[in-house]
Amino acid sequence: MRLKIKVLPRSSSNEIVGHLPDGTLKVKLTAPPVDGKANDALIEFLSKEFDVAKSCVRIARGETSKIKIVEIDE
Repeated sequence: MRLKIKVLPRSSSNEIVGHLPDGTLKVKLTAPPVDGKANDALIEFLSKEFDVAKSCVRIARGETSKIKIVEIDE
C-alpha cells in the first residue's frame, strides 16, 4: 500500500488529522523534524495504526520534506 502523507511535526499529539482535497493524509507528530526523529516517529506511529511491524513501513520519497510517500507491506 502506498500513502501520500503530509507530516505536521512538533504537534501536541500523534494522530491522523484527516485528508487534504487531493487525498493526502495529514498526520500530526510530537517529534521535531531534526536528525530524522519525525521520520522515525512516523514509521512507529503508522506501524501501530496499521498493526504491522516497523520493518514493513518505509518512506519511499520525501525523507526531508513534509510531504512523504510511504509504503506499507502487509
